Amino acid sequence: MGLFNDRTQVNGKTGVPVWFMRQAGRYHDHYQGIKKNSDFMTMCKNPELANEITHGPIDDFGFDAAILFSDLLFPLEQLNMGLVYNPGPILDKRLETLEDLKVLNAKQPASEYYKFQKDACSLLRKSLAPEKTLLGFVGAPFTLYAYAVEGGHAGNLTSSKLGLYDGRFQGFVEKLLPELVENMCIQAEGGADAMCLFDTAVGELHIRDFKKYILPALKAVTKAFKAKYPDKKVIYYSKLTHMEYLQSIEDDNIDVLGVDWRMDLGNALNTLGKDYYIQGNFDPSWLHLPWEHCEANLKAWWQELNDANVPFERWIAGLGHGVLQHTPQDNVRNAVKHIHENFLY
Repeated sequence: MGLFNDRTQVNGKTGVPVWFMRQAGRYHDHYQGIKKNSDFMTMCKNPELANEITHGPIDDFGFDAAILFSDLLFPLEQLNMGLVYNPGPILDKRLETLEDLKVLNAKQPASEYYKFQKDACSLLRKSLAPEKTLLGFVGAPFTLYAYAVEGGHAGNLTSSKLGLYDGRFQGFVEKLLPELVENMCIQAEGGADAMCLFDTAVGELHIRDFKKYILPALKAVTKAFKAKYPDKKVIYYSKLTHMEYLQSIEDDNIDVLGVDWRMDLGNALNTLGKDYYIQGNFDPSWLHLPWEHCEANLKAWWQELNDANVPFERWIAGLGHGVLQHTPQDNVRNAVKHIHENFLY
């Protein structure tokens, strides 16, 4: 897999690999062209369409990894919470009380429900160049829980936080974890080389709650997945978490930590690089700048990492979160080209 060990060699130097979260999405003409004739749920659940959409940024921009085009909320639909997109996700039910946990029952066997993701991964693994890494993904336990409680992950998440103490989180995790692990395994069986766990809500938590409630659930997921697929990589991305959170994870079953743009990347690589690969963390908003300013920030980013004497072999270049809507496509194209041509060590 190109993202980890067999890195590209350029004129005797080694290149830093690059992929972006949400690299297949609304900013890209290729995606918009397909979306004109389909809706989001269909694009996710039709393996041929998911394959085509996933290929868009690989074929256009030359990223080193493809990430399955799908959505992280499907386990909630499978657990009988209802899910529609209009245009964003809307759940039929919320976990507002302990009594609400009774609705959480799998609608069908996981092997049947998640088959659309397995089939999409199979198509991708056959159609992608061998050196391209195929990434599957799921939502991490707390982020899925926050959606189940709040209907989203914006705001202060007070109800979600209270649910850590009143039993809702523990009850949710008991129902979710078998589903989530199966979801990951089904994507891996389809051909995904690595599995991403995205935790965009967890940085809202106090460090004490993160350690007490979140880490045991996270470690249960990664341990169960690695027990079945020890050779597959696990990537954990958390938004708004700082160094104390990341240092407290201490999970041998996680291979890569994704960090957002608030984190000092040099410090992250030098502090955590001995235990994990580090993915990140260019500010996605900088891709909206005129190219000369975006390029200047890329150059400064690279220089700062050189000055910090980081272990470049432990770095995967990327954004601190996902590609934003209305991002100029040329800037994405130019940024990937700049990284491939200049981020050499």
